[in-house]
Amino acid sequence: MQGNIVLITGAGGGLGSSVTRAFLDAGATVVGVSRKISAASFNHPRFVALPAELNSVAAAQVVVDDVVKRFSRLDAVAHLVGGFAGGPPLHETSDAGFRGMFAVNVDAAFYVLRAAIAAMRRLGGGSIIAVGSRAAEDPGPGVAAYSASKAALVSLVRTAARENKDANISVNAVLPGTMDTPANRAAMPNADVSQWVKAETVARLILWLAEAGTDVTGAAIPVYGRGL
Repeated sequence: MQGNIVLITGAGGGLGSSVTRAFLDAGATVVGVSRKISAASFNHPRFVALPAELNSVAAAQVVVDDVVKRFSRLDAVAHLVGGFAGGPPLHETSDAGFRGMFAVNVDAAFYVLRAAIAAMRRLGGGSIIAVGSRAAEDPGPGVAAYSASKAALVSLVRTAARENKDANISVNAVLPGTMDTPANRAAMPNADVSQWVKAETVARLILWLAEAGTDVTGAAIPVYGRGL
């Protein structure tokens, strides 16, 4: 990835930290987006912090335009923004809860993909990787809104891949099970973390997909670890 420009959304999270380090170690210049992020978050000469909320088409467009203006290229996007909420069964899920999961897991991805694809088509190609969830293809009780939103994300990715397969743009999704991050450990202190997926493993897969280019597109790759 030497010399490549990579945009990472959600760079400040548990997975985001691992993905950002993986791309930096591979030689890329990384533009990290998060609500609260600064150059000190990674303290690396090839890391650029871009504080932003991806809550609208306009917001995502500003981020992508900023990257292209600074570097005149955009080689890869790792879209890691997402959220989880669960608990009630489907018939007790509130409208706000359902819409909230789609806002963070689908709407944000749509905004980023729309802006990034348009830029990559102008620039001659690129790679986009979105992080979904095992729940997209293996839903369970109590997570109806979350599972549906992650399934919609996979559909969005596959559609984008087919629409842009002749434009030198690859679009893929990674579907991890529960990941071993500080936030998940705090939320589930009694869980068997040996069954969880390491964030570094997911990061290496995302890096590989960016390196693979158009040889791999339209994939939704399961990463379930020992919890298979």
